[in-house]
This record gives sequence, structure tokens and C-alpha cells, in this order.
Amino acid sequence: MKTQIQVLSEQEKHRVHESTLKILANTGVRVETALGRKYLADAGAQVDESTRIVKFPRDFVEECLQLAPREYTLGARRPGWNLQMNTGECVLMIDGSAPTVLDHGQVESRPGQFDDWLNATRLTDVMDDFGVYWGMVEANDSGEGMDELVNYWRHLFSNFSKHIQDGIEDKDAAPWLLEALQVVFGDKETIRRTHPYSFLICPQSPLTIDEVYTDAYLALVGYDIPVAIMPMPLMGGTAPGNMISTTIQGNCEVISTLCLLQAAAPMTPIIYAPALATMDPRTGLYGAGRIENGILSMACVEMGKYYGLPVEGSGGGTDHYIPSIQAGYERAISAVLPILSWPDLLVGAGLMGGSMVLSLEQLIIDVEVFRMSKHTARGIDCAEEAWLDDVIANVGPGGHYLEEDSTIKAMRGGEYYHPQIGHHGPFDSWLDGGQPDLLEEAHQRVQTLLAEHNPLPLPPDVEAELIQLQGRAAELAAA
Repeated sequence: MKTQIQVLSEQEKHRVHESTLKILANTGVRVETALGRKYLADAGAQVDESTRIVKFPRDFVEECLQLAPREYTLGARRPGWNLQMNTGECVLMIDGSAPTVLDHGQVESRPGQFDDWLNATRLTDVMDDFGVYWGMVEANDSGEGMDELVNYWRHLFSNFSKHIQDGIEDKDAAPWLLEALQVVFGDKETIRRTHPYSFLICPQSPLTIDEVYTDAYLALVGYDIPVAIMPMPLMGGTAPGNMISTTIQGNCEVISTLCLLQAAAPMTPIIYAPALATMDPRTGLYGAGRIENGILSMACVEMGKYYGLPVEGSGGGTDHYIPSIQAGYERAISAVLPILSWPDLLVGAGLMGGSMVLSLEQLIIDVEVFRMSKHTARGIDCAEEAWLDDVIANVGPGGHYLEEDSTIKAMRGGEYYHPQIGHHGPFDSWLDGGQPDLLEEAHQRVQTLLAEHNPLPLPPDVEAELIQLQGRAAELAAA
């Protein structure tokens, strides 16, 4: 039987849904995008243009929920890496948008650079635990402008060959993104069918759908690009002061955005992805390492499954700024909880200090935590052939099982988790081996993986077309 964990009963999940329907119908959500309000009004929502408040009738919400597909594929350029959503798999994602980087052996971080972004992107490309891209660190030495954005896509597509989840901040960038996607992945219908790229939208808490990012996505309507809806309400700050009411508000923010997207383009693939978090009551800061975050993430996974939608969970945060004992226990416990709830995707690896500091060594450690958590979620194999009553009887009192075929089969067949990093032998072997340090081992793993990895290259004609696209963007900017 698989390991089971639950924080909300069926009755409680239903009550969250009913509270959501009540709030959306009576209180509503402020929708900053005029285009979004038009889509909603045309579809049957109640729109007050003077206040920009939109109220969502119960029947309208239920209809929109039914329109969202339950199963679809997130495509990838690399063969064999298409991800089937809502079919019982869980893959890891990095955390995103750190402004700073911690170099190995240092205690103070520095501003992120393009090379840091490139190393993080290549490292997650080579590690099979990661199935989806996020931009892990900001490249503060990169310029602005559409040509720089096209340059970013060119390097992204040539260094990461699995599924891309990203976004754009400006609707004017939409035509350039669509052209780049068609250069790399094929024509419009191919993109609609294979979903090689998904978009991240983060509604603002409390109860606000922003204009800039939403309009940027609406400019892509027609290409059936999946959307991960990730509000980030902070319990006690931009959300109420307890976990169940924060869960309700986050659900309202996801469901209202889902309604807007279905109004704009029925059957748009949705990923249920609220990242509920907690304010540290002593400082007022985001409490990245608080245990409540793991519990809230479990509730989110359960609510996404209540609706039958693909789920993007979050976990593995820490308040500490360097890989440390505190970072280790905070990240492990807040990661294992949502993994045991079993989302389709889990965001959270590699960043520290409230998701502000990138450490590639921490990324390696987080992957080990993820692997152990997945083994925990696997539970105990209770198939008929696993009970081994006859083996126990044959060995009898005082015997041993070292030579039993069932023992060898179990060791090689997944019953045992075989750690990938750390020391797991006798004390003397640790001393004789120079007392190796886990962080140094993780650093060496980073260096080896980056040195040996050759990303799946883009075809030369695709690379050439992207360079031409970048040149056209530069010419337009200079005109």
C-alpha cells in the first residue's frame, strides 16, 4: 500500500469549495485587466467597471470548472520526456527568480549573472529528477529589450530540452514568443497538440487578478498554452491568520483566474498551483522554513485533486542563507509533506533565504531529499508474492536471509533506497576516506555534471532562425 497522508477530509474539502463559491459570488475579485473583464462579462460574470470588481455566479464557476481538461501532456523537445498530467507521476521543479547566488565556500551571496542562470539551467537539464524548467536565478548582467528576450529564449531552448514553464511580462512580447516557439517546436497546431511550453500566472493576494501578466497570456490565446495558476497569499499578511481560511482564499484566487481563462478560451489546460505560505509573526517576513507551509501545500494538493485538476505543489523552503543543519531539516520536512500528497509537479529545489539565494550545492542535496521522499510515498509493497511466508518458514529460527533470492530481488528491485550522496558505511571508512564533507561532495557533483553534460542541441537551421529573430528585434528597437 502507498503511504497515505491527509489534512482535509472530504467534507472539509467540500466546505472549502462551498466557501469559495460564496465568496466569488458575493464579494468577488478585482480584475485589473480590461480585456479580462470583457471576456468575463461576455461569458456571464457580473462586472462593475467602476470598481473593477467581478462577481462569479455559482453556475458560471461550476461550468468553467467542467471546461478545464483533466488529462493532457506537457510536451518536451527531448524524446521520451513528455509528461502526462494527472496520471500518478510526480516530477521535481526548481524554485525560481532568485536575485542572488551563493558561491561554494562563501557565506555572503552576490548578484546573479548570466553564467549562473546558464549553469542552473544546464544542471537541471542533465538531472532526470527535474522534468520542467523554471528560471532559477536572475541574470543581472543581461540587458533589456526584445532582442535580449529572444536571446534568452535561444539559450533556454538550446540548453534545456524538457518541458518549459515560463512567462512574459509584456503582451508586446507575445508575437515574438509565439514565433520563437514555432521555430523550435513546429507550427501552431503542433504547439496546440503537444504543449511544449506552459505559462505561469500569479494572481495578487488578496483576491486580485493583475493586468500585466494576465494580458500577456491573453495575447497568446489560440495556442492552447497550459497555465499554472499560482497565487502566493501570506498567512497573517495578505491572507487570513489561520490555515483553513488561507486555503479558502488561495482557492478563490485560483478558481477565479481559471474562470477568466476558460471564458477567454474554453478548454484551456489548467494546472492548480497555489503556493500558500506563512508570515513569520515575529518579523513580518515570509517564513520560508515554517512547517505550516508544508501543511498548507498538502491542503493545496488535496484541493487540486478534489477538482480533478493537475497539481503543481510547492515545498522545501528555508529561512537560512547557506546550506546548513537548519536548512537541511527545514527543507526536508516541508518537502516530504506535499510529496506524500503526491502532486504532478513539485516546485522548490535549490533556493535558500526565502527563495532569494541560489546554491547549486543545495540543489544537489534537495534532489536527494526528493528521491527519499518519493521512496517514502511508494509505501510498502503488499503484493501477494511479497509476503514471503514460505521463506520465513524455510529459514526458521536462528537462520539468515542473506542468500535468499527474495532478498537479492528486493535489493535490486526498488524495495531498498540506495542513497546517491553522503556517507553510509562504517565509521573507520569515513575516517580513512579523509572525513568527506557532504557539501564538498555536492560541489564536486555539480562540477562533474556540468563538465560532462552536453545539452541536446538545436538543429542548425533552428539556431539560425532564432539568431535572425533576435536580429530583427534589435533592428526594431534601434529604429
